[in-house]
Amino acid sequence: MIHALNMVWNPAEGIDLGFFMLRFYSLSWVLAFGLGWYVMKPIFMRENETVESLDKLFVYTLVATMLGARLGHVLFYQSELFHEDPLSILLPISTKPTLHFTGFAGLASHGAAIGIIITMFYIQRRVIKRSFLWILDRIVIPVSLGAIFIRLGNFFNSEIVGTETTSSFGIKFLRDKYNGREAMEQTQIGDVNEAYKAIETNPQFAELLAAVTPKHPAQLYEAICYVFVFAILMFLYWKTEARNKAGYLFGLFLILLWSIRFVVEFVKESQGGFEQYPIFNALSTGQWLSIPFILIGFYFVIKARVVKEI
Repeated sequence: MIHALNMVWNPAEGIDLGFFMLRFYSLSWVLAFGLGWYVMKPIFMRENETVESLDKLFVYTLVATMLGARLGHVLFYQSELFHEDPLSILLPISTKPTLHFTGFAGLASHGAAIGIIITMFYIQRRVIKRSFLWILDRIVIPVSLGAIFIRLGNFFNSEIVGTETTSSFGIKFLRDKYNGREAMEQTQIGDVNEAYKAIETNPQFAELLAAVTPKHPAQLYEAICYVFVFAILMFLYWKTEARNKAGYLFGLFLILLWSIRFVVEFVKESQGGFEQYPIFNALSTGQWLSIPFILIGFYFVIKARVVKEI
């Protein structure tokens, strides 16, 4: 019997609409923000805030997430781009080795979190006349939901994969082992998707498939755990008085989400960053970056007190 986590992972890139390819990774972002808006709408209605202010919050959060995630990735994981390829930092292109389209790749969740928090200062002053912590306590609910879909998008993209399992347990990420050029060269097939399909199913390329070792689906581990983070925050907001304790939900979010990230990093392949320096190599870059968020979360949970908004 084939174990559910003993499989070759070679998904389609997305949904082919004929005139446009809707990529699953892009769809995951659409779902993250779209469902996030619907989750926040009843919260705003309960708190007597307008849908117009929610729309503004949605737009600012979208921009903050994308900009923060991209700048965070470059700053924490790929700082050489500042002098080697600066145009690729904010544009969907790369000039190395030649000018080519890359899409918006290379996003760091730590950077996204920082970007969202900073942007909430502006929201609090110009859009929603509430306390800073009031906004953070509520925005973390759709953010935790969005994190689920982003990690599912990573899974479909065969990126941020786990380490080798050293057993039959795990998933063979075909597109992680071979990039598109390698797949076409090895199979002598001109179409990249057909090349991957041949490696997966054609006995002629059995050796290529055998070279793909099972790895932990780290993206799925995170996504599943984030479901519980979202469920806990939703329950506490709607069924308890936790929403009235300024900073409590925000702090709990930081503790839960970044603790999960810290633990999953143990079975995740290195993504580079400052862990390459001997002084930091005891932990991964993702773990080092998660520690401050966890500590800040404990601070807000401990200091949380009941505040009645006017």
